Amino acid sequence: MQNSLGYKYSMLAPSGKMIVINVAVFIVMSLAVFLFQLEVPGTYNVFERWLGLFSNPMVVLTRPWSLLTYSFLHGSIMHLLGNMLVLYFTGNIFLNLFNGKQFYNVYLLGALAGGLLYVLSYNLFPVFSGKNIPLVGASASVMAILIFVCTYTPNLEVRLFGMFTLKLWYIGAFLVVMDLLSVSVSNPGGHIAHLGGALFGFIYAKQLQQGTDIGAWFSNLMDGIANLFKGTSGNGGKKAKFKKVYRNKGNQSSKDAKVFNNDKNIHQKKIDAILDKISKSGYDSLTKEEKDYLFRAGKNN
Repeated sequence: MQNSLGYKYSMLAPSGKMIVINVAVFIVMSLAVFLFQLEVPGTYNVFERWLGLFSNPMVVLTRPWSLLTYSFLHGSIMHLLGNMLVLYFTGNIFLNLFNGKQFYNVYLLGALAGGLLYVLSYNLFPVFSGKNIPLVGASASVMAILIFVCTYTPNLEVRLFGMFTLKLWYIGAFLVVMDLLSVSVSNPGGHIAHLGGALFGFIYAKQLQQGTDIGAWFSNLMDGIANLFKGTSGNGGKKAKFKKVYRNKGNQSSKDAKVFNNDKNIHQKKIDAILDKISKSGYDSLTKEEKDYLFRAGKNN
């Protein structure tokens, strides 16, 4: 059981799961296009036509799913490899600080923001008039994750190629500037989507620093959809009945609740203090105990 692929997948971190999904989609799509000749020369293959995001608003209205599905398609193996490498490193940083639900919020809503900015730009600026090219790639999602961590922990230092160390926000700023400069050079739709994802990641992090999780509604929506598909096995779809357990009323339960809430508040205050220290002085300023505490908190999320 523990050696099954399903079990191994379930044990992956959220960023690892997204990497597996993206790679699996690319392999299946590439094999299907080759084996069944699903691509007409000079046009787009069947997956790009139905799952890619076109800039024509009428097409988007008839295929609303494409606002998210485009982010799971990639045009080449190098396109896929570049996105997954960045996602691997930035995803690990993200998940050391926040939980899986928040990761999915930033990743998926970043794709949505990038897609919407792409469609809006192609219908707003005359230079794109008459162009209706399908957008594919997880770059907007990856940029959302990257800029989120750059904004939340700007002074976190990372070592590149084992040669030199840079603060995280330098990398994020460089990539955003490169996207801005590249819009007029090549692949404007892709670079615009990158900027949309980056903008969303920046806003999300800033709002979270102020105590507002702007993606909480999305988590609740996903939980609601998941609950619709949850059934009870062996009961013919009927909800299982549970016996009511009567307990002696007293002060013990209220005391336990107070102790639990107090411990929870102390834990959260300690996490907030560590994150504030990272934001001001960088990850390397933490003591070993603080790093271990943050790591354990991340694993429990």
